[in-house]
Amino acid sequence: MWMALLSACAPEPKPAELPRPDPTTEAWYPQAIGELVEMNRQAEDLFQKGKFEEAATLVGKGQPLEERLLGAPRPTLAAMEASSDLDDLYGRMLMRNRHYSWARSFFQKNAIRWKVWKPQTAETERRRQTALAAIAECDKHPVE
Repeated sequence: MWMALLSACAPEPKPAELPRPDPTTEAWYPQAIGELVEMNRQAEDLFQKGKFEEAATLVGKGQPLEERLLGAPRPTLAAMEASSDLDDLYGRMLMRNRHYSWARSFFQKNAIRWKVWKPQTAETERRRQTALAAIAECDKHPVE
């Protein structure tokens, strides 16, 4: 009898959790990648032309897209590449402004990103080596 009373006080069992939808299969995901790739291209072009403020504005606009893309449980390679390109450009902009420790953190993010990416390819290794070289360059400068 006591068991029946005690079991009546037990919380209801939790309903089975439904699997979360994979955002990489939704229509917005490849569109967002395309937008970020285009922003990266424009920002890189502005940076190369010495239009640093305009480039910084585009990099800032790209960051929410990057966060959304990388919020997927398993981001696609295209999303990782677009995010990596944004972080690389931001890191180079920070280096230009002598913010070496901040720049290093963006390059470090890329180095780790490509170290753990599966499957490894010549391109992922090239990207990792580029990030490692940028980290080494940051390390040559005193922290300001």
